[in-house]
Amino acid sequence: MRTLVQLFLFCGLFTGLVRYAVRGGAIDGLYFYPKPVQERAIEIGLSTREEMVQKRKRFMAPFFLIMLAALLFIIDVWNKVNTFGTAYLQALLFLEVMNWFDGIFIDRVWVGNDSFWVLPGTEDIPFVQTWSQVFKKRMFLTGIWIIGAAIVAGIVVLLF
Repeated sequence: MRTLVQLFLFCGLFTGLVRYAVRGGAIDGLYFYPKPVQERAIEIGLSTREEMVQKRKRFMAPFFLIMLAALLFIIDVWNKVNTFGTAYLQALLFLEVMNWFDGIFIDRVWVGNDSFWVLPGTEDIPFVQTWSQVFKKRMFLTGIWIIGAAIVAGIVVLLF
């Protein structure tokens, strides 16, 4: 039960950070969109390439650090894990749940069903991933997180 609560809080933090990224409107998260949408938004003057890159940099670095800190807190402080194997399995669970949560609930459910994400002037360009695209991307990221979990576990064991 504790793990389910932790997963819920972890995914809630993820969602909250994404919502924070677009606090001024969906255009603030232009870097989340596919290239054709980005190009059209820039072409019609909704943003500039420089502004999009700056917003991405300002969001992504703190986002990764906050999510890493939350994961380290859960594994080390809350769960008091001190072995690599256990830390690895917990990190892998959290990273994979986050990965699939992002693809299914953020990309498909939230973005796919909320008009908030439709940028004026880009309505004719698909911006929600198909289920096939979600599956391919999430399978690729599953492999990445297998390695990422080892890095997190190493941090837990070496630093804490």
